[in-house]
Amino acid sequence: MIVKLIMDAKHHKQNSITPLNEQKINEFLEKITSDVGGAASSVLVYIGDKLGLYKAMAEFGKPISSYELAERTHTSERYVREWLANQAAGGYLTYDSNLQKYLLSPEHAAALVDENSAVYVAGFFQAIMAFFKDAQKILEVFRTGKGIPWGDHDSDLFQGTERALKPGY
Repeated sequence: MIVKLIMDAKHHKQNSITPLNEQKINEFLEKITSDVGGAASSVLVYIGDKLGLYKAMAEFGKPISSYELAERTHTSERYVREWLANQAAGGYLTYDSNLQKYLLSPEHAAALVDENSAVYVAGFFQAIMAFFKDAQKILEVFRTGKGIPWGDHDSDLFQGTERALKPGY
């Protein structure tokens, strides 16, 4: 995708009255790519939290295969395999190519599983999901200026915020 965007930018430079600064557009496209990856990862962290995938990995306590994780969580192995690959690529999990298994480190488990840990963050991902779910309401607010009553937000906003901030209270 980034290559196509860069090629399009070069084409724009050649056919535009105002040429683009190639370095600036490349830096911006890298930022966009990072943000898009982060948004996609946010959804997958939310899924891992909601389905108990991280928790099952932490409880297993050693490298686990997609088959073992799917069996422990009563989920589809195919989707678990794709999720594991994404999480390893994003640095959330470690992949052992010799064993063809994945590991959730104790440090990452503290952040993603232990709701009493001072470094627990999974609740933030749940709260962020509320913004995606409320996107249509937010669009309407921009059009009308009326606002959204606090109680009309998706429940993930409240539950996620509570979970994220609980260790600090």
